[in-house]
Order: sequence, then structure tokens, then C-alpha cells
Amino acid sequence: MSISIKNQVALVTGANRGIGKAITESFLKHGAKKVYLAVRDTTSTQELEETYGDRVVTLEADVSNTVSIQKLAEQTPDVAIVVNNAGIGSPCATLDEDVLESLTKQLDVNAFGLLRVATSFAKTLEKNKGALVQLNSVASIKNFPHLSTYSASKAASYSLTQGLRAELCPKGVTILSVHPGPVDTEMGAAAGFEDGADTSVIAEGIVTSLEAGDFHLFPDEMAKQFEDAYSNFSEKIVLADLSE
Repeated sequence: MSISIKNQVALVTGANRGIGKAITESFLKHGAKKVYLAVRDTTSTQELEETYGDRVVTLEADVSNTVSIQKLAEQTPDVAIVVNNAGIGSPCATLDEDVLESLTKQLDVNAFGLLRVATSFAKTLEKNKGALVQLNSVASIKNFPHLSTYSASKAASYSLTQGLRAELCPKGVTILSVHPGPVDTEMGAAAGFEDGADTSVIAEGIVTSLEAGDFHLFPDEMAKQFEDAYSNFSEKIVLADLSE
């Protein structure tokens, strides 16, 4: 299924900076009617509000808090495109002393956060024949040793995204799983990556993939190398109906 951004009402978690901000700006450039900016700090979207006026609406939201996301969904019954961009990532190897704490924290935001968003917005997206976009990563299909717990959390979120595709697509909801490589953001710098892709590459890729009705998006140069290697498995296993 495909969906155009033009004249749609969208919601972006973590919209105040990085990839989330770029997605917001791309959606508005492509004719979105309104974008809800779902952020923990409601003072952090002032620049977007000054630039876009009443085309953006800031709402407080924390994907690690179930009540917060349920309230967010109640406030936005007109939303058709939900982008779950908010996530965390920090270096931690599999045998580091704080590995359990690191994995627990990153699962709570990156995987359980997706479930909080999906369960809270499923009925709205079904009613509005909308789309759910999940920001995953190339780390969801390969464990990077110095980012082991982040990779594990993104592998979990990718698996859940596949589950959402199976359950929501038959109800008219488009699901898009986005798998960037290193991106030029604060998170990317903290993870030790240099020369990451520009955030606009990911944002524009989302617009194009939604219109094409794709399930996977590997938007940047590094990600496309993963796509080339992964495409056969994806077609024959991930996207295949194995119940036949």
C-alpha cells in the first residue's frame, strides 16, 4: 500500500532534532497539512514553531512511558502518519560490566517504545488508513560489537515491525521499516561514527518509500550495501508468506 504525504496529518516522535527534525521539515515541504511534534521537552521545538507556525503542534510525549503515549494518541485522533523516530543508542559491548543495565534501558526505549506507540495508535491508523514508520537501523540486521546492546534492541524493534506489518497491513495500514547506516547526528557522533549520511537523505527516502508502498528503506550509501546483500533473504523469508 502507498500513501502520499500531501495534505496528511503526521506525528513524529523525537521531532526536535536530528532525523526527527529533518523528517518534519521534509513532510512539510511535501505538503503535509500538519505535523505533531512529539517531544519530551516542549521548549525544544521553538525554532520549528517559529518557521512553520500553525502547521506544527508541539505535544509532550515520552516513548518510555505508556501513559504518556496513550495520552498522545488521545490528543491526535486526526493523525494518519506516525513516525516513531525517538530512540537512544550508546556504546556498550556484550561483556561490558554494565551490559544488563544498558540493554534494559535501550530495549525499553527502542523496542518497548515501538510497542507503546503501535498499540496506542493502531486503531487511529486503521480508521484513517494511515501509515506507521519505524526508525530501525542497519544494526537491526547485524550486531556491531561496540554497539552490541543497541544492535540487540534494534533487532528486537525490527522483528516487532515485521509483526506489525503482518497484523496491520491487512487492515489498511502501511508499515515502513527504515534502516539507515551511520547518520550525521549527535547519536552518531557519540557512537564514534564520522562522515555519516545527512539527515535529509533519510527524511526524503521516507517520503519516497511511503509513496511507493515499500516495507524496507535502506536510504543512504552504507545502508544500500546492506540492502544489496540482504535483499534475497528479505524477499524469500521476511516478505514471503511462509504459511502457504
